[in-house]
Amino acid sequence: MNEHNPLGKFLRDRRTRLDPAAFGIAAGRRRTAGLRREEVAQRANISTTWYTWLEQGRGGAASAEVLDRIAGGLMLTEPEREHLFMLGLGRPPEARYKLSDGVTPRLQRVLDAFTGSAAMLRTPTWDIVAWNRTATLLLTDYAKIPPKERNVARLMFSSARMRAAQSDWQSVARFVVGSLRADAIRAGADNEVAALAEELSRLSPEFAAMWEDNEVVSVSDGYKVLHHPELGPIELEFSTFAVDGRPDLSMMVYNPASEASAERIAAYLAARAAD
Repeated sequence: MNEHNPLGKFLRDRRTRLDPAAFGIAAGRRRTAGLRREEVAQRANISTTWYTWLEQGRGGAASAEVLDRIAGGLMLTEPEREHLFMLGLGRPPEARYKLSDGVTPRLQRVLDAFTGSAAMLRTPTWDIVAWNRTATLLLTDYAKIPPKERNVARLMFSSARMRAAQSDWQSVARFVVGSLRADAIRAGADNEVAALAEELSRLSPEFAAMWEDNEVVSVSDGYKVLHHPELGPIELEFSTFAVDGRPDLSMMVYNPASEASAERIAAYLAARAAD
């Protein structure tokens, strides 16, 4: 084993941690723990010689396809798979979109901790999957919207209330469309966003025109004026954060952007506290 071969050391370490019995392989008498090289190669559908060379640092660079097969053969977790690609190719694997597994109570408590700010979790296709009470009061009562319709792009082009809430609907709508395209493609959700875009294009000529413009936007924070039905215009600033371990989710937090808006929002939230 070449001690200066971190890829080989990582592969061998993960191979020796696996229990042969878990794969229906009789343990028998083995000189080392875990699976043999030929057993990993068979599971990954590659030659034993090629896999052995990788562990020994003699085989040159493996392709992304081969690394993906090995990751599956070794039953690597997503962080381990990413580490394998970094060692083998010097880059993370291409995005592989996975539908949301739901929101844990811990993540919901994080949202709820933003008592004075609207906070929500969204997917790369801009489906809203969780939110806090302040988001309900300041933005939209998502609980009253069927789950399949809790999509920012869908609401932007179908909800009269959301359209009226924007100080410059045209600019905000273009921002949403451009961000939707960028986020979905970056996350590997090509098929999902294509289906959504096709549906919204049939429902809204405005969406169809903006989607055809092929604009791409990637903005992690910004400022907006929202016309609230009870508070009137309020100034908000938003920030977007990645959720560690959940590439299918992003957190968006809306904070008051001025002292005047902060005071009005705080008074409104206090008055609605008993609701």
